[in-house]
Amino acid sequence: MDIQVTTQTLSNVSSDALLIGAARKTTSQGKKDVLLSTAASTIDEVLHGLIQQRCTDGEFKGNLGEIMTIHPAGRLAVKRVIVVGLGAQGTITTQSLRRASAIALRHLQNTGAHHVTMALQQEGTHFDDSMGVQAQVEGAILGLYSFRMYQHSESNEKNISQIDFLADEAHKLEVEHAIYKGRALAEATNFARDLVNEPSNVLTPTEMANRASAMAKQFGLECEIFDQAKVTELGMGGLLGVSQGSAQPLRFIILRYRGASKNGEKGLALVGKGITFDTGGISLKSAENMDTMKGDMGGAAAVIGAMQAIAALKPSINVTALVPTCENMPSGTAYRPGDILRIMNGKTVEILNTDAEGRLVLADALSYAVQEGLSPIIDVATLTGGIVVALGNAMAGLFCNDETLTNEIIAAGRVAGEKFWPMPLDDEYNEMIASDIADMKQVAGRKASSVTAAKILEHFVANTKWAHLDIAGVR
Repeated sequence: MDIQVTTQTLSNVSSDALLIGAARKTTSQGKKDVLLSTAASTIDEVLHGLIQQRCTDGEFKGNLGEIMTIHPAGRLAVKRVIVVGLGAQGTITTQSLRRASAIALRHLQNTGAHHVTMALQQEGTHFDDSMGVQAQVEGAILGLYSFRMYQHSESNEKNISQIDFLADEAHKLEVEHAIYKGRALAEATNFARDLVNEPSNVLTPTEMANRASAMAKQFGLECEIFDQAKVTELGMGGLLGVSQGSAQPLRFIILRYRGASKNGEKGLALVGKGITFDTGGISLKSAENMDTMKGDMGGAAAVIGAMQAIAALKPSINVTALVPTCENMPSGTAYRPGDILRIMNGKTVEILNTDAEGRLVLADALSYAVQEGLSPIIDVATLTGGIVVALGNAMAGLFCNDETLTNEIIAAGRVAGEKFWPMPLDDEYNEMIASDIADMKQVAGRKASSVTAAKILEHFVANTKWAHLDIAGVR
């Protein structure tokens, strides 16, 4: 898809559709009304007030994602004008534009548009126009994503092939930079989506390593892949234990980005849980919805995708991604309830339920990050059903041992359209994972299960700044 800047005037835009924005507002008398953006008002003048009239008639209220289609009947060069709701005036965020862009472009693609011009910006927001353009680009690419690799199709007739963003000459370079940044972030996200959507018979641990390696080569990242022999040498007992029931060999993926090579600090660590299929092992899951367990490597996909975005945007920092990846399968060689595994840092874990495997592979990766001197460490994992019970599908659980890092992650989430809720890590929860025969138990029952899982991980980060993102519930 071609995304570019055009310096055409609104009235001269020639494409299949022009997207303009409008917000919902409440007058001083409490009456509900629609506030047109400057672009929408300009188009409304050419259309002799048709947009405003249809709003007055109650056909369009400005709610987020609401769409009104107008055919200009020759008064404009564009074939269709699409008015898109941005939500309540004063509450419009970059996420509002991201969502509005995604909804509108999916609608247009389904109705046969190929060439679209974007002008969704609404005046009076708390962010600048370049951030708005970036959000619209992200919404467009994310909204038009589909995974059709295994469906037979002979037609590409409903694909949007070109998106133009309006800008004057003075701001053209600024808009082009916003397009580049939005595209880099969205395409990296879609790369992660592809990994999650692949079936597990295709995306084995070896294949995940191959794709990470290919991406690293394309984007100029350093890549190192550890096999079982190297993992055994390092004493990664968690990854070895979880993987031993599978016929698929484990892999430990390391990706490195060096954007601040003159800086003495090793830099940030991103750790992603990479269970390419999770049957639960000996503690077998029920058959219902087990097919979704191909997505238990969502944390790994997020981390690998993040490294693609980082490499494309080239920030002046150092980042290392660590991905322990394997399958969790039942077999005669599988690890068992009652086993004791020794993690890379020497601590031991008593196994009570083999379906709590993610914390074991993460423990080894966290231990490796500490040994490498990486800080802060942020791990991302589809770790517990307990976080879904606690927070549903709207927010990810955030467990962190540093208040500043907590606030930075929450703030970054607001910009990116992701929500995180701080969860406790109080010392009292350690009592729940105390074991009589090992350094800790692997599980502590249903109560506070997402918290006790995080407390287990905490044992492997030493004194390093660390955050754990439990993303099991978010979509």
